[in-house]
Amino acid sequence: MSEALKDVITVGLDGSPESMSAVLWAAREAELRQARLRLLHAWVMLAPEDAHRPDDQDQNYWPHRIMNQARETVRARHPALPVDEALVPKDPLDALTDAGWESDLLVLGSREVGAMARYVLGEIGLQMMTRSGVPTVLVRAQQAPPPSDKERDVVVGMGLKDPCEALLVFAFETAARRGVTLRAVHGRHLPAHAYNRGGGVEPYMAELAAKDARQELTEALRPWRERFPKVAVDERVEMESPAHALLTGAAGGGLLAVGRRHRLHVLAPRIGHVVQAAVHHAPCPVVVVPHE
Repeated sequence: MSEALKDVITVGLDGSPESMSAVLWAAREAELRQARLRLLHAWVMLAPEDAHRPDDQDQNYWPHRIMNQARETVRARHPALPVDEALVPKDPLDALTDAGWESDLLVLGSREVGAMARYVLGEIGLQMMTRSGVPTVLVRAQQAPPPSDKERDVVVGMGLKDPCEALLVFAFETAARRGVTLRAVHGRHLPAHAYNRGGGVEPYMAELAAKDARQELTEALRPWRERFPKVAVDERVEMESPAHALLTGAAGGGLLAVGRRHRLHVLAPRIGHVVQAAVHHAPCPVVVVPHE
């Protein structure tokens, strides 16, 4: 398992349905990890706490209401789970960034966005994805299944050009913890020589390209299969857009893991189109794992 674990999962609260789905997902994950759950709500206008102030004069009425609702929801489903509460008088982005360094995982609600804004990182969850130094899970409303549901596969998007150890450590450990299959999905476009002059695909050349891709994926996963012998791995290669292959491969999955290159001191951090497609269109919660 990973080193230097903090045994804390932090979930950001804002009172939205997405936030409550994130709370349920985080609580279930914390229970699986035998970790503490930290409920965090940040607001720059948060007033100093005063235990002697009457309830009807509580300037932090709404933050307390949000926190109380989250706490009671967790207690109802996970009564033995240790829960910490944090009301922080900071900008939410700053508070979540700080909390991330003290956590193994950040979990945030992610709203649906319209067709005209699918690639605009406007909400806190999506902004955090570009600056967080720890794995960050985005959960949309009603993406947190009840505890009675059967665990579903963990899906990991595999790019084979660069090493992505942190992503694979996370994916294999999560699949091992849940006792499910790890679905490794790799997509790539057909090479130019697989097309004839008329623009059609040459079946023989296309099959050779697919065979090469399958062999590369198998070799990339070989040391990880040896490291995690109890994790069943389903290798999938699609000769198409990596983003489309990943979304197709994630169908029916319980969690989609994708990697993001993490660079410090970058003025305008960005994410690639594959990660964008995942966080906006995946049918399940998405975890973005930063790696060097």
